Amino acid sequence: MSAGSQPFIGIVTVLYNSDEVLPDFFASLAAQTGVCYRLYVIDNGTTDSGTRMSEQLAARHGIDAVCVFNDANGGVARGNNQGIERALADGCTHVLLANNDTAFGSATIVTLLDAMTLAREASATPKIMYHDEPELLWYGGGHISRLTGKSPHYGERERDVGQYDQQMRVGYAPTCFMLVERSVFAAVGLMDESYFVYSDDVDFVWRMDKRGLHVLYVPASVVLHKVSTTTGGARTPFTAYYTNRNRVYFLRKNFSGVRRAAAIAYMLSTRLPRLMALPWNSARRGWRGVYDGFRMPIHSIRDPRA
Repeated sequence: MSAGSQPFIGIVTVLYNSDEVLPDFFASLAAQTGVCYRLYVIDNGTTDSGTRMSEQLAARHGIDAVCVFNDANGGVARGNNQGIERALADGCTHVLLANNDTAFGSATIVTLLDAMTLAREASATPKIMYHDEPELLWYGGGHISRLTGKSPHYGERERDVGQYDQQMRVGYAPTCFMLVERSVFAAVGLMDESYFVYSDDVDFVWRMDKRGLHVLYVPASVVLHKVSTTTGGARTPFTAYYTNRNRVYFLRKNFSGVRRAAAIAYMLSTRLPRLMALPWNSARRGWRGVYDGFRMPIHSIRDPRA
């Protein structure tokens, strides 16, 4: 870690009826070594059971935690912003955006921090494996295509045999576990709350890249991810709606001219076979998402210093 004053990490996690995954998440946090942190729990759940469980688990494990129950689901992006703003106001030097459906070893966070500090990068992300199939990769790096706007994960569902063990800069990382230096938010602003869920991380990393800020992929740090625990999976009406709506919105917001037209045309041409393969209700919601994506106003991003 850096010499002088010790880094102070604000760990932000957003709940939505997440009770069943919280014990593993808190146990992972309690085991961390070599880092000073405060946990910010933002609860968007339909009841406050997640807040109460978080308070109990924090007390049991001796974790410094701030818990906020919103009594409404304003989306992951808005929840992350709530936590980020509180962390910055409390003087945190770094913010770790972390899904609570993750589990990780005792050196996971300090390994990210040390690598990020040594490389003088603005952000860092670990190798991420499937929790129930820990030999399979979920994320081994990634990029955002400047032609299509897609953000593929390197190695997804490949058996991990060390093929993605090179530390490097990457063009995309999911915010399910991303360590960010506080200056990044001053440079690029907060998360775009219009996304609600999905693609807000793509937009955030895209804006970082435009400012010359980079994400460091640190494979020595490993996280296990219980994929789609709260959203129900890729074939649900909820996921079909938001993934399609947000893809259109991202392209309209961040691409322009011929490139935007080509990317949207590609996106629409590939939707038909994919949506036809879904159950009828999911397909219907997917097309509704495409329609709504074209109607959404493009929002500016809030600066936490304002």
